[in-house]
Amino acid sequence: MMRAVLMTPAHLRAVAELEQLVFEEPWSERSLALLCGEGGFGTVLLDDRGNALAYGGMMTVLDEGQITNIATHPDYRRRGYAACVLQALLSGARARALRTLSLEVRESNTAAIVLYTRFGFEIVGKRNHFYTAPREDALVMVCDL
Repeated sequence: MMRAVLMTPAHLRAVAELEQLVFEEPWSERSLALLCGEGGFGTVLLDDRGNALAYGGMMTVLDEGQITNIATHPDYRRRGYAACVLQALLSGARARALRTLSLEVRESNTAAIVLYTRFGFEIVGKRNHFYTAPREDALVMVCDL
């Protein structure tokens, strides 16, 4: 049984390990701690043993949110876990009275683009050479809540 919970400092080590598995330039445990503070929040998807299978984070300023990362453990992809995390982030954004969310996504990450579009995000721009490992453009996507 999976459950989505608000990220706390107790989750940071597991989320940092997940970052290492998924991203070429992972966030450090210290950077991830920003998601447990006043200006951000995160959601962790846990299995029945408390293992982190997926997570997502959002930084907030006033009534705007910026989704930082959504990651699913490589062994658990294609099971809807990223959608579960994204839904929890959207619920958290609405509970915090955020009005607009944005994110950047690799131009080649078709699965993520489809997911974000399904949840109401639209492509509004491009950031050339945004990613460095490997070098790639980012699409900027926005969702009005």
